Amino acid sequence: MSGTKLLCLGLLQPEVYPGKCWAFGGSKGFLVISLSHPIRITHVTLEHIPNALSKRGQTDSAPKDFVVFGLSSEFSGGQLLGTFMYDQDGESLQTFELPESTTQVYRMVELRILSNWGHPEYTCIYRFRVHGAPWVTRGLEGHR
Repeated sequence: MSGTKLLCLGLLQPEVYPGKCWAFGGSKGFLVISLSHPIRITHVTLEHIPNALSKRGQTDSAPKDFVVFGLSSEFSGGQLLGTFMYDQDGESLQTFELPESTTQVYRMVELRILSNWGHPEYTCIYRFRVHGAPWVTRGLEGHR
C-alpha cells in the first residue's frame, strides 16, 4: 500500500484539471492530513475530474472504495469514521456524511483508498476535504 509523508499540495488547490492530481502507484494507498485545528468531523468530500474532461472519456483512475479514520495525534491509533464508495458516474465532487455522529474531536484524518475503478497503474485524487464543527474549549469564553 502506498503512503506518503510529503505535503500533497495538489489536494489543496482550487483548480481541477486532468493530470493535476495526487497520483500514487497501484489501486491502494493512503494519506494522513493534519487539520488546521481540532474538529468534530461530520462529512468528507472527495473529488476527481468528470468523465467529460478525461482524454479517454473515462475515469478508471478515480478512487472507488475508501475508508476514513480520525486520529487524535500522530501517535494514536485511528478510529474508523466510515467506509464509502466514490461513484465514478456521479458528480465529480461527492460529499459523504459519516454514518454515526461522534463527539470525539480529531487533529488528523487518514484517507485510505482500498480500490480504484480499474486503472492498472495508478490512482488519482484531485481533492479531499474534511468538514465538521470546530472544537471549543468550554469555560474559557471571555478570557484572553
